[in-house]
Amino acid sequence: MKAITVIGASLAGLYAARALRSQGFDGRLTIVGDEHHRPYDRPPLSKDFLTGTASMDQLALADAEEVAELDAEWLLGTRATGLDTDGRTVVLHSGRRLETDGVVIATGATPRRLPGPALSGVHTLRTLDDAHALRDDLTRGPARVVVIGGGFIGAEVASSCARLGHDVTVVEAAPLPLVPQLGDEMALICSALHADHGVTLLTGTGVAGLHGGGTDRVTGVELRDGRMLLADVVVVGIGVRPNTGWLEGSGLPLDDGVLCDEGCVTAVSHIVAVGDVARVGGSRAEHWTSATEQAAIAARNLLAGSTVATHGSLPYFWSDQYGVRIQFAGRRLPGDTPRILEGSPDDRSFLACYERDGSTTAVLALNRPRPFMRQRRELARATQPATT
Repeated sequence: MKAITVIGASLAGLYAARALRSQGFDGRLTIVGDEHHRPYDRPPLSKDFLTGTASMDQLALADAEEVAELDAEWLLGTRATGLDTDGRTVVLHSGRRLETDGVVIATGATPRRLPGPALSGVHTLRTLDDAHALRDDLTRGPARVVVIGGGFIGAEVASSCARLGHDVTVVEAAPLPLVPQLGDEMALICSALHADHGVTLLTGTGVAGLHGGGTDRVTGVELRDGRMLLADVVVVGIGVRPNTGWLEGSGLPLDDGVLCDEGCVTAVSHIVAVGDVARVGGSRAEHWTSATEQAAIAARNLLAGSTVATHGSLPYFWSDQYGVRIQFAGRRLPGDTPRILEGSPDDRSFLACYERDGSTTAVLALNRPRPFMRQRRELARATQPATT
């Protein structure tokens, strides 16, 4: 290949570009990103950046020297609007057409929004610009903050807002947050972190609508059970949808992401997908570790022209809430039984495993990083396919 275009200039796209260079690609490399910023780390946006303890410089994923070593053409503030798979051409919103031998799709995902008119004071948190807008709103003075969605992003934002001294309420439509990831018993323990720090958690009810009180700024959140929550700031964290709209009509199979085999290769061998936009081997992972690991595999297969390697590492994610680091690794299924290995849930510091038919399927830790990493390595070895 003489030319490869990476669509998406965030974590997955950057790691794919690095992998291409480290694996020997010395042709023309173009990186297209719809944001005006060079790649930055997203996890701190809901935590240290929001609370003002991390600067923009600390978010950067590559310094000037690393950017120079990539020897890439960066097209930032540029949106891809189409892909001609047969003609190997990427169409940009400016009308420019990039001819390319290979494509890495790393366009990520976009936050889901609530229906209704746009009101100031209502935020989503995905990009650096989102974080700036939310942080500016939170510095106006003490605020009644309503976080809609009790998942990891919602919980982290609630934690940061509470740390800043705001009055925080979290609204979760499910009976309990994080059940799909952790199961009922462990999700109940993690959700107790909210009450530990004075944050109100309302579960089992959704949002009927947002109100502005006759102004263009949000003043309240109406719940489906009829309650009205007064609000000065609202953060909507109800999940994301993969950015695949620009691929409509390309011929690539799409279904909650770009469909790929287990090597991140699409139905067209010279096109691979990585990160939040990629549905790899039947599942789509929205985690930092998955994006970085997929990038190396995708680059190898793209350069080989076929699937010569697959992504089969153990799923892993973490979340920092209220001074507690939650870490999880493995493949938990409904019905797996959690068992405490050390520590105590009452102290919000423990290590647990999930078991099925006498075997460990996953591990979970709150504020036990070293024991967790040891268990994670053991689990990875135990679940690694046997080689012959």
